[in-house]
Amino acid sequence: MHTSALVLFSGGQDSTTCLAYALSKYAHVETVAFDYRQRHHVELSQRLHVLNALRAQFPQWAQRLKDDHLLDVAVLGEVSETSLTRDTAMAMQANGLPNSFVPGRNLLFLTLAAALAYRRGLDVLVTGVCETDFSGYPDCRDDTMKAMQIALSLGMDKRFLIETPLMWIDKAATWQLAHSLGEQSGVTEGATALVDLIVEHTHTCYLGERSQRHAWGYGCGTCPACVLRAKGFETYNSPGESTSASLPT
Repeated sequence: MHTSALVLFSGGQDSTTCLAYALSKYAHVETVAFDYRQRHHVELSQRLHVLNALRAQFPQWAQRLKDDHLLDVAVLGEVSETSLTRDTAMAMQANGLPNSFVPGRNLLFLTLAAALAYRRGLDVLVTGVCETDFSGYPDCRDDTMKAMQIALSLGMDKRFLIETPLMWIDKAATWQLAHSLGEQSGVTEGATALVDLIVEHTHTCYLGERSQRHAWGYGCGTCPACVLRAKGFETYNSPGESTSASLPT
């Protein structure tokens, strides 16, 4: 039975929800982030505020939340020519993918996370990739994750499990999942507390904008990441809209 996990934690809405999921399930949870000279570099400092808030507001999870790691992968920014690593306008490319797609990003992240997990004695990798609201990124697909799980387990001679709690849900259901996780945390008003924490402290905006505060959090409000987050939050808060999200097993 698995008791420990490493969460790929950027400090955004999705990875924070995945971190809460891991903390609800595993006795020992560590986090890892990657500095690839991303345009929204502010997420790397913002994620520390998220970690501090989780420890302060959720005592039971604080006992499980262990070491945090930051890996320098500047080479990814050097080899990619994307709107996430260059000051260029976001647009669709001839191949049908948005130019915010960073080729190999999740493949590299999972490989490095697995190497770290190997050294730390952790068995489960938790990542917030998703096929429902994934902008067409091929390295977010379920098939990619299954292939990576096999490759990493074979290549390191260690049985890794890659968990993707958000794979089949949209942003509205991701907000609802955070609500449910907070509700089950044992903290009074936990559902509201976790959602409020995500609104206030997480960072999703591709442009790194944190001067504008919206009902759903900080961001430019117009980049693809902000639009998805805003629409999901609106649906989550709309009476009569279905945003059910059962806890993954």
